Parts: sequence; C-alpha cells; structure tokens
Amino acid sequence: MPRDFDVEFKGNEQRMIHPVILSGGSGTRLWPMSRALYPKQLLALVGQHSLLQETARRVAGDRIFAAPLIIANEEHRFIIAEQLREIGGAVDALILEPVGRNTAPAACVAALHIAAQDPDALMMLMPSDHAINDLAAFLKAASAAAKAAAAGYLVTFGITPERPETGFGYISKGSAVEACDGAFNVTGFVEKPDTPTAERYVASGDYFWNSGIFLFPVKLWLSEIERLQPEMLAACKRALGEARCDSDFVRLDKEAFAACASDSIDYAVMEHTEKAAVVPVSMGWSDLGSWDALWEMGDKDEHGNAVTGNVVAEATTNCYLRSEAGLVAAIGVEDLVVVATDDAVMIAPRNRSQEVKQLVARLAKEKRDEADALPTVHRPWGTYRSLHNGHRVQVKHIMVRPGAKLSLQMHHHRAEHWVVVQGTAKVVRGNDEVVLTEDQSTYIPLGTPHRLENPGKIPLHVIEVQSGSYLGEDDIVRFEDHYGRE
Repeated sequence: MPRDFDVEFKGNEQRMIHPVILSGGSGTRLWPMSRALYPKQLLALVGQHSLLQETARRVAGDRIFAAPLIIANEEHRFIIAEQLREIGGAVDALILEPVGRNTAPAACVAALHIAAQDPDALMMLMPSDHAINDLAAFLKAASAAAKAAAAGYLVTFGITPERPETGFGYISKGSAVEACDGAFNVTGFVEKPDTPTAERYVASGDYFWNSGIFLFPVKLWLSEIERLQPEMLAACKRALGEARCDSDFVRLDKEAFAACASDSIDYAVMEHTEKAAVVPVSMGWSDLGSWDALWEMGDKDEHGNAVTGNVVAEATTNCYLRSEAGLVAAIGVEDLVVVATDDAVMIAPRNRSQEVKQLVARLAKEKRDEADALPTVHRPWGTYRSLHNGHRVQVKHIMVRPGAKLSLQMHHHRAEHWVVVQGTAKVVRGNDEVVLTEDQSTYIPLGTPHRLENPGKIPLHVIEVQSGSYLGEDDIVRFEDHYGRE
C-alpha cells in the first residue's frame, strides 16, 4: 500500500513539543457538579483554576512547548475560549468536534493539523480533566518521553502505582529503550484487573497505571494510523480538509467526522504497534474519575474528612463533604460522599461513587434538567440563572460581560420585562434604541425584535421577567448573532 508518511529519524535531538489538550469528555461520575453542558474539566475541583486551565498552565512558559492545540466539544467552545482568556493562554487553534469520536480520531486530526506546520514535530496528548501535583516530575518525564519519541517510539506515560487499583488499565514494561534513560519497551496493555491480579502487578514493579498521556512523533503516528486504521485517517483528512473557520474556532466537517470510527488511542494503535514505549513517572497524578478520587487527593482533617464549602461535621469520619450552595451538616456518618449544588444533593457510600454514572443515565432517560445543565447557564456573552419558574412566568438573572451583546432576536410566545440592577444596558426594541442605567426598566412585547448589549466597562446585571404561554429556550428566532450561532 502507498504510504503518505515516510518516517525518517535523524537522531534523538530535542525538538519542540506541541501539546494537544483533549477536552471532549462529559465527566458524569462527578455529578451533580459536572454536567453535560459544563463538564468536570471546566470546574475548579482541586484549586482556584479549572482542570482545563491547570492543564494549559502546565505546558505554558517552558521553552520546549509550543502553544497548545485544543480539541473540544462544540457545545463548550465559548466557555473554553473564555477560560483560556482568563489565564492569558495563547493557543495554536481550538478545533471543534461536531460529535464525539473518542481519542484516536482526535489525535489523528491534531497530528494532521500540526504536520501542516511542522512535519517533524513531536506532539503530546493530554486529557484536560486530570490532576498532576508534581510539575517538576511531569516535565522530567516529558523530557525523557521526547527523547524516546525522537528516537522513533510512540510513548505513553505510565504512573507508578500507589496501591493495587482495579479501576485503571495497566501497562507492562520490558527492556530499556537504548540510549533513552527512563524509557522502556512496552510488552502489553492490560484491562482493569481484579484485586489479586492488581496486587500481583504492583508487587512485580513492572506494571504501571495507564495515564492516557502520550508523546508521539507526528510522522510516526500518522504512519501507524495509515497502516492500522486507514479509514479513520481518510475520514479525519476529509473532516479537517472541509473544516470551516469561525471566529476563533476551526469546525470539523460534521458528515466526514461522524463517519469516522470511534476508538481510543490504545485500541486503535498502541496495542498493535511495535513502536510502543513507556516512561514510568510518579507525579501526583489522578484522573479524578470519581468523588472517592477527590477524597484521596484532598486535604483531610484529623477525622479523615475532606471538606469544601459551607460544611459542618460532628462525629463524622472519612467522608467527602462539599457544598456549592447552602449549609451541609453531617452527624455521626462515615465513608460517605455528600455533594450539594443549588439544584441537587448527591449522597453515596465512598466505595460506590463510581456508580454515579448510572444515576446520571437514569436522570437523562427521565429527561431531568439536572442531568445536563447547572442552574447558571453559560453563554458566549455571559450567563443567565433561573430564579423562578412558574405557570406562565419565569424570572432570570442575566449577566452580560463588558462589550458583549446578545443576538438580535424575537419570541413567538412570550413577552419580557427587563430591570437593570447594575451597569449600563443598550437596548434595541423594534425600531427604537435606548440606554438604561441602574433601576431603569423596559418592556419587550411579544413578537418584537430586540437585543441587549453592555456598552460599559463593568458587568451588566439584569432581572428578566418572562410571561407567556410557552417559556422554553427554543422559542427564539435569531436575525443577527455576533457569535455565529444559528
């Protein structure tokens, strides 16, 4: 078969590493904080920054890293762009997936994009929702992995196991990679084992947790994808070749990308290639795959409790207690997870916190709003929050960022009253345009084209009262939109 990607390695000199941050997951195991429209990578779970921001910061300011490429779910594009803006993070591009297709197609698209700029580049693929506490250890492992990759290997990061964990896959190491200190040939990838097997793996010293972090030469990855998954490569080429550039985003072609097989990097390539290597590392890593994992990572009091937010605990031991809303008070309980948000409270034994995913599936089946969205909904112009939802009436708190504006729109079934409580509002209402300041209000009759804009330098806060026969978010006709939405 003809090969598009001829792999030649001119030694193992240090090359620029192009980070690729994968941000397509939904993080359902961390419900009720993580929702489909605001998943765990966008949450600040272990510090002041979100997990996505921490991942971007991890590869910023170091001369061996280029600006990162972000592969993201189209639903989250504006939130991700805003979070990167908050940390001053420059990006190479933000590529949007119209549908989820797992990590191998995302890696393929990233490699094609990077190869167009730098065919000899190395790329490092990182999930956006992991925590790493030891940055120095991470950078040291990245340097070792880069050396092995430059020598012609597809490298994965193996986490030195801290316990016989049955919730992770494992990687087994073989002989050392010649002239690449810290790198070893891979002898196998193993699915999640039972407890006796995991105990044997840990005791041997030859098995490592599969972190899902990889460092590849772009040419070699594309060469192996072409050999092992030619249809996937072809679909990704079409999706990227027919992509549309929209403001700060690159939108993959939906039809082409949807035709791509959904597969992980491990299944698609790593388990079949003869070029796999592993760099073992201990770097305070966690995939934060459950509330129990948050308890493991969290600072604990003298009774073994990890506590966040407005919480009071008496005679309580070894619990994860978190409140994002009102007071959570616990008395005489142990080994529980209790997480409270504005619209939901989740309680589970710590050792069953992995089952939260099944609970979310039930909520989605029952079409519960709590499965997908938080009470505060993020939009490219700001946020809105429902304060009251009754018969023929809904009250919202709207926040519009400085310089931002909503689409020019109308509604068939509702009228709206707006009261400015902070900031300055420029309002288009039919053929009229008015400027409102604090304590002033306006009325938008049913069927009237209208727009709300913040021309000021501070956030605009508005209370909106909707009234009518139907108050759903889909009752909207957009005439003009600054953010390219339909």
